[in-house]
Amino acid sequence: MWIDLREILLYLVLFLSNGMQTITGFAGTLLAMPPSIKLIGANQARALLSVVAQVNCLLIVIYNFKSINWKEFWKMLVLMVVGMVLGAWIYTDFPIHELLLFYGILIISIALKRMFFRKKMVIPKAGMLLIILAAGIIHGMFLSGGALLVVYAASVLKEKDEFRSTIALLWVVLGCYVTGKEYTIGDYTSNVLFLTTIGIGPMSRFSTS
Repeated sequence: MWIDLREILLYLVLFLSNGMQTITGFAGTLLAMPPSIKLIGANQARALLSVVAQVNCLLIVIYNFKSINWKEFWKMLVLMVVGMVLGAWIYTDFPIHELLLFYGILIISIALKRMFFRKKMVIPKAGMLLIILAAGIIHGMFLSGGALLVVYAASVLKEKDEFRSTIALLWVVLGCYVTGKEYTIGDYTSNVLFLTTIGIGPMSRFSTS
């Protein structure tokens, strides 16, 4: 099986986005999803990025296991799972083109907020919990809930290693659910498995640094 130009571009996207994932503990899939959808389609992109992100994050967890904040991990996990169930239902029952439009608007809004509104906002506790739930919904649709989750995580996980390891473990656990679901519905075609096998190798080098 020969690698065409789209696949070369896909591996470049994976390489750059997972470099960011390793540095910050999040945002890898958020950055990789839009170009990956254009290159191989929404369902294949979800399946591929799910496995690549899991491997990347698992290595982060292994090398930083002692830094995990277990109390915050369980709190985020429960709310994210609830949100992901809602997000998966939305992804299945709503037109993909409308969801992609919403997803694009969300990414642009987050980028503009980071660029022009850097003042720290004080969000009440109930609002923070809703943000985690919303992050789960986005993750259930496009595996990209990190941009919202970090709003909460950055306020409670102060140390760099604590932040990276706790968030990475969350993505590993949630990724098991996503990967299992996508496997049962047949998203892991021979082409996706080929792309995943080739793509995991270079990505894993980042996680050990």
